[in-house]
Parts: sequence; C-alpha cells; structure tokens
Amino acid sequence: MVEKAYQQLAISMIRTGILGFGGGPSVMPLFRHEAVKKYKWMDDEDFGEILAIANALPGPIATKMAGYLGYMLKGKTGAVWAIICHILPSTLFMITLFSIVSILSNSKIIEGMIAAVMPVVAVMLGEMAYRFGEKTLKGLGIVLGIIAFASAYILLQVVHLNSGIAVVLFLIYGMFHFKLLAKWKKGGAMT
Repeated sequence: MVEKAYQQLAISMIRTGILGFGGGPSVMPLFRHEAVKKYKWMDDEDFGEILAIANALPGPIATKMAGYLGYMLKGKTGAVWAIICHILPSTLFMITLFSIVSILSNSKIIEGMIAAVMPVVAVMLGEMAYRFGEKTLKGLGIVLGIIAFASAYILLQVVHLNSGIAVVLFLIYGMFHFKLLAKWKKGGAMT
C-alpha cells in the first residue's frame, strides 16, 4: 500500500499539473492551496518564504516548488516523486496535443477556451500579489513597503534591470533588513 504522504503528494502534484494553466507563476496559488490549506504541510508565511527563494533560483518555478514539497515530506525520493507527478500530466497532454496540433491551430473553440481562462489566471495572480503585498507591509511597514515597491518598479520598468538581478538585490537587502531596521529605530529615524 502506498504511504499516505506519497499518496497526498501524488494527488496534489497531479492536480497542480493538470489545473496549472498559464505557466509557473500562475500555478503558485494552486500550490499554495494544496500545501497550506488542503494538506497543511506549512503555513502561509513559510510558503511565501519558499516561493521567494524558489523565484530567486534559475529554472521553472513549478518544478522547484514540487521538488521542495516532496523533499520536505519524504526526502530525495519524495522530491523525485513530486516532480514526476507534477510534470507527468503536462507531458502526456503535450504529446497528445502535439499529435493533433494542426487540427486545433485554427479552431475558434480553442481560442474561446483560452480567452475564457485568462481572466481566471489574472484574478488568481492578483489575489496572490495582494496577499504578498499585505505580508510585505506587515513585515517592512508602510514606508519601507512603499519604498521597496517603488524601487522594484523603477528597477524593472524604468531601468529595465533583469528580474533575476532585481530578485538577488532584494534578497541581499533582506539579509540585512532586521539589522538596518534596529539601527534606524535606535537612531530614532523610524518609529
């Protein structure tokens, strides 16, 4: 009989693999639902930290999250199991769709299906961004939260800095955040 943790991993990773439409970032709310709400493998704060670290590493975010969750629950074997279970549905679907792509390429029905799903993905991403914004304001405070948002916007949209480099810069700042905050509070610069 399959151990319960492996069974839960398989069900949750297959579900994220099947329902994860639109690429890695759009799948994160599904991962959050499975890991935090459904199976309670971790809390929201831990999920946010893991997501931040996974975003800073190269490669597809969904497979990194699947691998981490599997490793957290069952070590190396769990990581391999979770990744296989996550990518297997997509792999099988891609093989199937690739074989009939010429039929689907001009289908109005398929175009309509994709158009209908896009708003759902946008709302899911917006909801996740809102939650992370709340956590940012809670952790940094309103002033530093707005400064961090403005800095990220300027770096990414005005300066056109590579997003990976921006993430690394914010991770470096995050390493020193609490020390800097303590110095500012001690000096009376922040209340």
